Amino acid sequence: MSDPRVTLITGASQGIGRDLALGFADAGDSLVLAARNASNLEETATAAAALGAETHVVPTDITDPSQVEAMGRAAIEKFGRVDVLVNNSGIGGPSGPLWELDLEGWREAFAVNVEGVFLVTKEILPGMIERRSGSVIIIGSITGKRPLWGRTPYASTKAALIGLTRTLALEAGEHAVRVNLISPGFVAGPRLDWVIKAQADGRGTSEAAIRSEMEAESPLKRLTQPEDIARAALFLASDGAAAITGADLNVNSGAVMY
Repeated sequence: MSDPRVTLITGASQGIGRDLALGFADAGDSLVLAARNASNLEETATAAAALGAETHVVPTDITDPSQVEAMGRAAIEKFGRVDVLVNNSGIGGPSGPLWELDLEGWREAFAVNVEGVFLVTKEILPGMIERRSGSVIIIGSITGKRPLWGRTPYASTKAALIGLTRTLALEAGEHAVRVNLISPGFVAGPRLDWVIKAQADGRGTSEAAIRSEMEAESPLKRLTQPEDIARAALFLASDGAAAITGADLNVNSGAVMY
């Protein structure tokens, strides 16, 4: 019997990251779980272990190169390799008209959402290249492909990830490593609740109106659920997606179709 697949998930302490961890755990993977919030990470690890997964928690600030390097070493020391990397860590960044935003908030959004992906992938990818096997999955957003009021920093970071994915897929492809991106949209949970409140406050309307507006954009008339993202990531990591690389997979209930 072969060893379980090893999956490293950043931002695994809550939200989509927790559902990703539980989805891969249920699929039989061993997990390396990284995020800044150690106590929430432990909660995720406990839930994953209840599904039978062997887990290793590595509290990590992905904007700190030394912490990212330590995370990579910990993964190798524990499991010997990483088969699947899910770059899920991200922050919402500041919200409001661009001319009212400060440079500090703009830079923080890029440091986490773009530079963090760069640092983590740069750390893990050489092992995949050496083994000529691996799948890198990046969690983007429909906001990187269509406008959303007050979200220029976030939108800019998520648009950058599309270019990163396509170019890295070209570079890594000759080494048999696949790189894909998922574009979620309006995913139910605390972060969307924050976005809805910021939208309502900034546009002078109600949260209920913003939520209804978001649901109306979907042909399915529904918000996307975190487990929808986990199922898509599991597919992209599987042999069933062996011919898929450089893709930007929409998982947003049809709110964006390009």
